[in-house]
Amino acid sequence: MATDAPYPVSVDGELDPELGRWLWLVKWLMAIPHFVVLIFLWIAFIVLTVIAFFAILFTGRYPRGIFAFNVGVLRWTWRMLFYSYGALATDRYPPFSLSTRDYPANLEVEYPEELSRGLVLVKWWLLAIPQYIVVWFLDGGAGPGPGLVTILAFFGAVGLLFTGRYPADIFELVLGFNRWALRVTAYATLMTDKYPPFRLSQ
Repeated sequence: MATDAPYPVSVDGELDPELGRWLWLVKWLMAIPHFVVLIFLWIAFIVLTVIAFFAILFTGRYPRGIFAFNVGVLRWTWRMLFYSYGALATDRYPPFSLSTRDYPANLEVEYPEELSRGLVLVKWWLLAIPQYIVVWFLDGGAGPGPGLVTILAFFGAVGLLFTGRYPADIFELVLGFNRWALRVTAYATLMTDKYPPFRLSQ
């Protein structure tokens, strides 16, 4: 079925079978250097996405150099989420790199040879509204507390603390919700014309 076709944004993660019971309590501290770098990377990401918008509008193509950089920022972000409180699914410290590395979490986006000049005007705001609503709830927009993804990751960490194992069912939900949010991010930042599927799997 067409609905089961792979989406051009691939978000993968492999649960670490040897997670430490207590390390997740201090990962917020260990992640600070990455978060500082990501602030500047995301500023560049936003500026370059605006440039890509006009390039697509006038040429129908996403500049390859900008595309590679922006995919790298998403990849770095996903690795940090996977390590820290977006998943807490590995104890391997993320590399300071935009490129693919030997790491239990990875993100890839298929480069589009051609993009619609018309869609670029509406997909990032009007067409994406239903997806924004879903991600809004997943990331905590429905209230002042943490989002559903963070709460599930915390439950997984509590299970790890008491049993020595991160519950596999919770991990699959956390991975699926993160995958959904990152697919929407890639779509909204013009990396694909293919509408994000309403599903947790690839």
